[in-house]
Amino acid sequence: MVIFERIVDLQNELFQLRKQGRTIGLVPTMGALHDGHASLVKQSVQQNDATVVSVFLNPTQFNDKGDLDRYPRTLEADCKLVESCGADYVFAPSVSEMYPTTDTRQFEFPPQSTVMEGAKRPGHFNGVCQVVSRLFYIVRPNRAYFGEKDWQQIAVVKRLVDFINMNIDIVECPIVRDEDGLAKSSRNSLLSSDERAIAPHIYKVLKSSTKEMGMLSVQELHDKVVTEINAVDGLEVEYFDIVDGNTLLPVLSWDDTPYVVGCITVYCGKTPIRLIDHIKYKG
Repeated sequence: MVIFERIVDLQNELFQLRKQGRTIGLVPTMGALHDGHASLVKQSVQQNDATVVSVFLNPTQFNDKGDLDRYPRTLEADCKLVESCGADYVFAPSVSEMYPTTDTRQFEFPPQSTVMEGAKRPGHFNGVCQVVSRLFYIVRPNRAYFGEKDWQQIAVVKRLVDFINMNIDIVECPIVRDEDGLAKSSRNSLLSSDERAIAPHIYKVLKSSTKEMGMLSVQELHDKVVTEINAVDGLEVEYFDIVDGNTLLPVLSWDDTPYVVGCITVYCGKTPIRLIDHIKYKG
């Protein structure tokens, strides 16, 4: 496995691969890799001749500098994990390499980019689109792999691909969970032992709520999920939105659409750590 820090070096390498007609998979990450990322890398390795894993903590998608400062940085361990999964290249640029000048491009794809995370974290998805589009231009992959934990992000990236008119297949990979149900996340490493003990309650409540979909209205189910999670000392729901799986707009009735998803963000602990998850109710 080869590690590149400079864009031109990576592009020269990939140019030779494309000349040979080889396919390229890209796994964009912000580092602090875990089993969820490993599943993306392994799928790319299986489906492409070469796999590039980017490890870049993108500052433009953080609207909270404190959140950026707290984000774990583990490049050496990340490279070992990626190599063990069979990837060919790691792209680990500096901020100045990725952004030699300030990126002033503005991306907005309503409603997908303006609801939920888009509403709670102004500028977040613009930053995501800035870095993902740059990675797409640099790597020019045949396929790019994203985890379903960041489910809204996938919807935004699909809109981005259409907008920049690049022929890239966006491959959605299932959430990887710990045995107790907690979705794998780089932020989990920031949880204390006490916080880690209560965090699985989020998915437990979500999963249980699927059994009551037909018995409760959308609003009743929403209120029940929020109440049950907030009842746990140390957990506080920021939002729980039950939405159309395509438009991401709220649904008022279970009959509004054949594709219904519940999306949640919960603050865990005193710091607090922001955890996201979702559950599919229909579709």
